[in-house]
Amino acid sequence: MSNRRSFLKKTVIGSSVIIPSLIHSACQSDIREIGENYKPLILSTWEHGMAANDKAWDILTKTGDIVEAVEQGVKVTELDLKNLSVGLQGLPDREGIATLDASIMKGDGSCGSVAFVRQVKHPICLARKVMEETPHVMLAGEGARQFALAQGFPMEEETLSPRAEELFQEWKKTSEYKPIINIENHDTIGMIALGADGKLAGSCTTSGLAYKMHGRVGDSPIIGAGLFVDDEVGAATATGLGESIIRICGSFLIVELMRQGRSPQEACEEAVRRLISKNKDIENIQAGFIAINKDGEYGAYAVRPGFNFARHHFESQELVDAKSKF
Repeated sequence: MSNRRSFLKKTVIGSSVIIPSLIHSACQSDIREIGENYKPLILSTWEHGMAANDKAWDILTKTGDIVEAVEQGVKVTELDLKNLSVGLQGLPDREGIATLDASIMKGDGSCGSVAFVRQVKHPICLARKVMEETPHVMLAGEGARQFALAQGFPMEEETLSPRAEELFQEWKKTSEYKPIINIENHDTIGMIALGADGKLAGSCTTSGLAYKMHGRVGDSPIIGAGLFVDDEVGAATATGLGESIIRICGSFLIVELMRQGRSPQEACEEAVRRLISKNKDIENIQAGFIAINKDGEYGAYAVRPGFNFARHHFESQELVDAKSKF
């Protein structure tokens, strides 16, 4: 079980672990002044969101480029060799191949994603290229690979990380496909951010379920399921069992509920209730959501305990355990 489970339990409204964060002094006063109406805020799923948020915050305070911030932030996790659920070091499918999914979205509706990608170290960067360099939203499989080569992305050697290889060989002894909730086999990093200018953006990247069927794609690259952003309303992202999230278009649902007047917390809670009602075998499913609205309010909710998220604003960053239905 991941070390993140050892953190003291906290609630989304209650106390939290606060970690001082160095902020670029030349920009801090500007952000405070501009941010009287829009106070910058970054949320990311799971404990690995702490390091990702640090990078994103540094970029946001120095440049104000919120898209660059959410891209560069999750790249930290894509390179984290200790992480088994994001990046090429993640646990493979049942064929022993690491395949990756990612998406990125701006609040004006611009978005890009890639699915079932092999040998690309940073699928989030490729997703951004889809958004900015093509008329499409999603590229998958061999087509995504061809596009990556055309864009100058190097193809990495297709070998598993030592830890992933060890676990895969152990799994092959029984070849039993049985996801276990809150274990590092489907823990996407999703990041959503509000800038001082009121603009929103988000990113999402994962290696997906461990030992999945070859070709399986989860919610992370699906705009409206794993990620949705709208400058008029807010942003949401998801983590957990992708199939359960896809079935309710979870992130889009949350943003639309906020459009109708729900708070981010209320919207996340309603999405979890909807997910529970639309999925069988719910006792073996974990899924969680985080959300931000235009006012800088935020919320988080999960099916079960164990889901936490990183929050970064001004001088502090905090890791918070989300409330849950069960």
